[in-house]
Order: sequence, then C-alpha cells, then structure tokens
Amino acid sequence: MSAAHAHPSRGCEEWESPGAMEAAGAGGDQGQPPAEDAQPGQGAAELAQRKQLLCAQFSCITAAGPDVAERCLEEHGWDLQRALDSFFEPPVHERDVSGTPDNGACIDLTAVVTTDSAGVSTADCLQQEDDSSFSLITWNIDGLHLENLQDRARGVCSYLALYSPDVVFLQEVIPPYLSYLQKRAVSYTVIPGNVDGYFTAILLKNSRVKLVKQEIISFPTTSMMRNLLVVHATVSGNDLCLMTSHLESTKDHSEERINQLKLVLKMMQEAPESSTVIFGGDTNLRDREVTKIGGLPNNVLDIWEFLGKPAHCRYTWDSGSNTNLGVSFKCKLRFDRIFFRAAAAAGGQLIPRSLDLLGLEKLDCGKFPSDHWGLLCNFDVIL
Repeated sequence: MSAAHAHPSRGCEEWESPGAMEAAGAGGDQGQPPAEDAQPGQGAAELAQRKQLLCAQFSCITAAGPDVAERCLEEHGWDLQRALDSFFEPPVHERDVSGTPDNGACIDLTAVVTTDSAGVSTADCLQQEDDSSFSLITWNIDGLHLENLQDRARGVCSYLALYSPDVVFLQEVIPPYLSYLQKRAVSYTVIPGNVDGYFTAILLKNSRVKLVKQEIISFPTTSMMRNLLVVHATVSGNDLCLMTSHLESTKDHSEERINQLKLVLKMMQEAPESSTVIFGGDTNLRDREVTKIGGLPNNVLDIWEFLGKPAHCRYTWDSGSNTNLGVSFKCKLRFDRIFFRAAAAAGGQLIPRSLDLLGLEKLDCGKFPSDHWGLLCNFDVIL
C-alpha cells in the first residue's frame, strides 16, 4: 500500500494518485532476496513475517487461497516472480488441449471479448484497422494497490481487447503485471520503462505499428523512481515519437513535477520535425503549474483543450465516482493528459478526432479496473 492509500483522511489538495511515494508495495519486493535466503542477523520471526507477506501478495495478485500461495512459493524458493510465472504459465502437461492454463486466470488479448466484460457498446468499440485512423490509450492501472489486482488487470485487458488500440501507454506497472502482459498481449510488443519497483510501459500493436528504437530519459532529481520512456515507431508510413511518464506525485513535490514537465516538453520539441510526437501519462499536474511555466509551447497541444475541453472526459481522477480507494472526500482532478506536436506539413499528418474515458464500469469483483479512468484518443490519419 502506498503512502496515499494509507491516509484516506487527506484533503483534496494533498491527495495523489496511489503508489506515488513508495515502491515498497508489490513492486518493491521484486528486487528483494527470496524469503528462504535469510540475511545475516535476520531472525526466525522476521523471516516468517516476510513469508507471510509474500503469501498475501501472491494471493492478492492471483486470487488463490493461502494454501496454494504457500505451496507455489515453497516450490520456487519463495521467489515471488518465479512463483507467479509458474502460476500463470503452468507446465505443458498441466494445460488443457487448447493450450491454455487450466486455472483460467489469463486472457489472450487477441481473443474476441464480449462487450459485457467491460461495460461498453459494440458500436463504440469496433475500430476499422485501416490507414485512415489511429487510436491510443493511456491509463494509470494502479498496480501498486494489490486489492483485486488480478480481476482489475483482466478488466484492463478486456478494454484493450475491445478497442484494440494501436498504442497503449501504461503507468504504475509492477513486475507481475508486466509478466502477465508479455505472456497474454501476444498481438503487442511490450516495452517497459523499467523492470523493478513500479514503472511505465508502452504497447505497440504488431499488425500496424513498427518499432524503430526506444530510449529511457532519466529524471535526475526524482525521489520516486520516475523517468520518461520514449519510443520511435512508424504507422501507415508516418513517423511517430511516443512518450509516456508518471510525473512526480503530491502537492509537496510540485517543483520537481514542473522540472519534469519542462524536460518532457523539451524532448517533444527536439524530436525530428518529420515525426508526430505524442506524450501521454499520469502527469499529476494542476493547471496552475502549467500556467506557472507560461503554458505549453506554441507547437504543443493539450488534446483535451484542442478538442474544445469536452466535459465528459475532463476529470480522470474522481474520488466521488470512483470508489476504489474508499476515501471520505470528493475530489476531481485532470491528472492524466495527452500532449501532441504535429509533424512538419510536408509529411503525413495525424489529427486528434475524439477523446473518451475508459474504465467507468465496476467489475464483478466490485472494483473499477483502476482508481484512474483511462483515456482513449482517436486520430484521423491524413496521408
């Protein structure tokens, strides 16, 4: 549980997207030695407590009972990642004839998914895969909040299967979530911004988007493991420069967040003129912070503002409508944003067409897929 999760009594101005301050939740344990490898000075009580924590994390992620969790972890030397890999991808002889795990825990994102699984209409979700359109989703998936994590991960995957976006930006990914995506999002190339703690990821649809290169830009003064993931790719003959990040969190870290924003905007402006540049992510920005730096550069658009500030998708973090965190106050903020810089006029153009929220329906477990709403952005491609 993050610092934000631990203090539900905070007021709106201090509240932040969960997992903001620490990687000590699910992701933080991934880099720790297995529980069976007692460290010097580690007593039996401390070792038992660590094993109990690993069992709890395993159960939260997989929805397995405590006996199954303990058995799986023991079989894999109390290495959480190995135990999760085994659970989600059992040996061949344990699978059914279709080749899928018999525990039924995983989703193939290339499979047909019914609209009932995500609470959206067929008319809204069916996308024609042609050269005249392009779609992108950005979503903070709240991987650090372990409650109903497997159900919520499957919910996010249902939306990806329904909308089949060309590009996906994810924030607050943790190693088990990354492993799940890499094994089940077989129609996508999954590019993580890290492999430890919690991090971002970019997914590229293999049938449409071709990866050229990738890089990770460090935020030199971050205290929260934040960075900028940059992917260069092509779609329908158009060069793309795709960026995602999870900017520094909480009101107290406004100065660092502004510095990170400045670096993002600098990178957007320095990208090749022939490329369409799209940044999306959990910015944690307050409007006054954008005003403080003089607004966005003239050649960089906030897509929500460009589309006329549609009211239906203004707030992406709404504690009144989204009950995942169980906080007592109601607060609406536009943390998640998409910035856009057009390519030089001589080349092909992507033009933002629409913006909508995702994840507005509760899952069968009683939770939303995340405490953030996702953003789906559709573009027209002018060749």
